[in-house]
Amino acid sequence: MPIDKRKLLGNLDLVIAVISLLILIVVTFGGVIMRYFINAPLVWAEEVQLWTFLWMTFFGGGAAFRYGSHVAVEMVVDLFPKKVQKIIEFVDVLIVVCVLSYLCWLGGDIIKLMLKIGKSTSILHIPFWFINTVLPLGSALMVVSAVSSHIHNLHKAKEGEQA
Repeated sequence: MPIDKRKLLGNLDLVIAVISLLILIVVTFGGVIMRYFINAPLVWAEEVQLWTFLWMTFFGGGAAFRYGSHVAVEMVVDLFPKKVQKIIEFVDVLIVVCVLSYLCWLGGDIIKLMLKIGKSTSILHIPFWFINTVLPLGSALMVVSAVSSHIHNLHKAKEGEQA
């Protein structure tokens, strides 16, 4: 079965999150084995665990918006009339977009600072600008996913009303 390149590209954030999770699991498991059974700890494991956790979180967040997988307590919102629910959902998306846009902007500032000072990790010497690239990228992807998911839900609701 051939791989659909468009679908793969549309889920690139999910693919990166899964790869990051796999690396995190392998490094953590390997670190435990090396430390407790071979008595030779992996001194670089913590650095890799840190950035893979960051990448998994931020790229997975975009996919979670796209698939509606974020935790939500809709019990109170469901008590309101449909028109009020739509307003609350719009305000919710607006707040999410504002917060994530601000985080994207701050992530850009962090990258500029890391490029300016040239800081890198102490053991593997991975530049911090590279590790922190996930902040603006992941936040921007989450904004796009949140907005497109909201638009998709609006279209789905309109189709349901017309039927």
